[in-house]
Amino acid sequence: MAMARASSGLAYPERFYAAAAYAGFDGSPNSANSVSSKFQNDTALLLYALYQQATVGPCNTPKPSTWNAVEQSKWKSWYGLANMPPAEAMRLFVKILEEEDPGWYSRASNFVSEPVVDFQTNHNPKVEPVVENGNSFPETKTISSENGSSMETQDKDVVSEGLGSVVVYDQWVAPPISGQRPKARYEHGAAVIQDKMYIYGGNHNGRYLNDLHVLDLRSWTWSKVDAKVGAESDESKSPATITHCAGHSLIAWENKLVSIAGHTKDPSESIQVKGFDPQTHTWSTLKTYGKAPVSRGGQSVTLVGTSLVIFGGQDAKRSLLNDLHILDLETMTWDEIDAVGVPPSPRSDHAAAVHAERYLLIFGGGSHATCFNDLHVLDLQAMEWTRPTQQGEIPSPRAGHAGVTVGENWFIVGGGDNKSGASETVVLNMSTLVWSVVTSVEGRVPLASEGLSLAVSSYNGEDVLVSFGGYNGRYSNEVNVLKPSHKSTLQSKIAETPVPDSVSAVHNATNATNATRDESEFEAGQEGKIREIVMDNVDPEPMKSKGEVSSEHLIATLNSEKEELESSLSKEKSQTIQLKQELAEAETRNTDLYKELQSVRGQLAAEQSRCFKLEVDVAELRQKLQTMETLQKELELLQRQKAASEQAALNAKHRQGSGGMWGWLAGTPGDQREDEA
Repeated sequence: MAMARASSGLAYPERFYAAAAYAGFDGSPNSANSVSSKFQNDTALLLYALYQQATVGPCNTPKPSTWNAVEQSKWKSWYGLANMPPAEAMRLFVKILEEEDPGWYSRASNFVSEPVVDFQTNHNPKVEPVVENGNSFPETKTISSENGSSMETQDKDVVSEGLGSVVVYDQWVAPPISGQRPKARYEHGAAVIQDKMYIYGGNHNGRYLNDLHVLDLRSWTWSKVDAKVGAESDESKSPATITHCAGHSLIAWENKLVSIAGHTKDPSESIQVKGFDPQTHTWSTLKTYGKAPVSRGGQSVTLVGTSLVIFGGQDAKRSLLNDLHILDLETMTWDEIDAVGVPPSPRSDHAAAVHAERYLLIFGGGSHATCFNDLHVLDLQAMEWTRPTQQGEIPSPRAGHAGVTVGENWFIVGGGDNKSGASETVVLNMSTLVWSVVTSVEGRVPLASEGLSLAVSSYNGEDVLVSFGGYNGRYSNEVNVLKPSHKSTLQSKIAETPVPDSVSAVHNATNATNATRDESEFEAGQEGKIREIVMDNVDPEPMKSKGEVSSEHLIATLNSEKEELESSLSKEKSQTIQLKQELAEAETRNTDLYKELQSVRGQLAAEQSRCFKLEVDVAELRQKLQTMETLQKELELLQRQKAASEQAALNAKHRQGSGGMWGWLAGTPGDQREDEA
């Protein structure tokens, strides 16, 4: 019979004594060496001083001699606390230990001196809730045991020796991590290959990282990968570089890692794709074909079959995007998708998942001013966007969250709204679009932060969710693990509320084979909801009880309904094709009209230019006309002056001729006339 050990939450001073024992203050002669080996010198001295202040009180011992430097340093640290109250010293001791080793409490069960409760995993115990880092989880959960029966227990972190003793589902725990932890970060990439979780890049204090670390999910041991750089391809030996980036996406593909997009210090014009081979520890730049999308970060990248579906993000100019692109990993060819319907608004730091290899789901994300909690679905066959109605406990708006899928369930962890972190771990049943809360955390913990990563793996044959990092005012490098319950959200809802016998019968019949269940799934209704046939399209009238209707009749009924829905789908598709044709014709007419408009605009511009020239010519002619009128007046004046001059000269000549004759008759001498003249 499997046994597990669970310790209840500790209050002060018991919590302080547990922390002191974990840190190495056990009163033995070698305790100082044990503490100094776990922490840096300044931290060890401060912990020693706080321990002495909490257990002994203010320092009243004489100052050690100067030749003993270690004892003198310890005395100075203790003496510097002066009259600090013991209770404050206890709390400060625990706080410093939590900052240095955030998961200490989950690994301190061996140091807890209080009574413990032993319980059997296949029974219904009553266990007090565990308080980890000051957070209690008293919620009751229904979980399934190994033999298929159900049991109820209190939600709590039950940690003993390793992850194998965690017997409570749907609760976050901190596994016993060894090895050198990566630097705290957020907006990094994470992916799992063969029970190993790889962490690449990220952001720490505004600086982009390019280191690569791997966590062995069997031994929970960190190690750093000494990656090297390879060539772009056999044809081109141009070297690649290990890019410092954040907000990128890390995808596992054929036992290799693919890093795509991300913010960098010197962004390129288009998205860069790089590959990492875990066998050779080599990074290489992957050559792509077609028109690559503009470079960006905070996008979603979803693996669908042999293709990557990229949506949204934020480019290097801080412009938000809502474009859709597909990269075929077999041909490495880009394709830009122009889907019909209303797409999600431009956003980044959202989450995306694929259901049934056909439906792409987009949830949440943020813009420059707000965060979202809307859900959008893209039919990858019809390439049509819809916004279905969400049901259940709809999550609050958030961005920077992480998500993974386990079967038909989509788990969402973390995120925030620029004010506070999202404390709930939620799950969406992608078949019924019903939200439910898995668990919640309290306080400023890494699970309620932005930019964390979430991966799914298996441990001892069970699915586990593994989170790492994040930022909530402080950068994190913690690892937390959650074992999701194997019951689907749909089954849980059915178990909680009464349902007609007909629905139960159909549900049991459709669970008989996977093929029948696959046939019963279809996207029905104009609202775009993805629903199961067993919930929406069962006619309860002919089915009064389970015993009255055979499985064959149910299957025949479902097949007939399937045919009707397929017929409706064909009609809808034909109408869609017709509308697309009409739209294409309208776009063609619009193009022709636009060309004619451009031609008329050109002619109008030419006429306007000609009119302007004519106006200039008219102005010049008017100016010349005015000049001619002035010249005409001057000419007339000169002519009058000339006529007057000629008349005066004529008169003078006439007078001259008349005076000479009379003078001759009068006997006036000629010389005298000349003198007079």
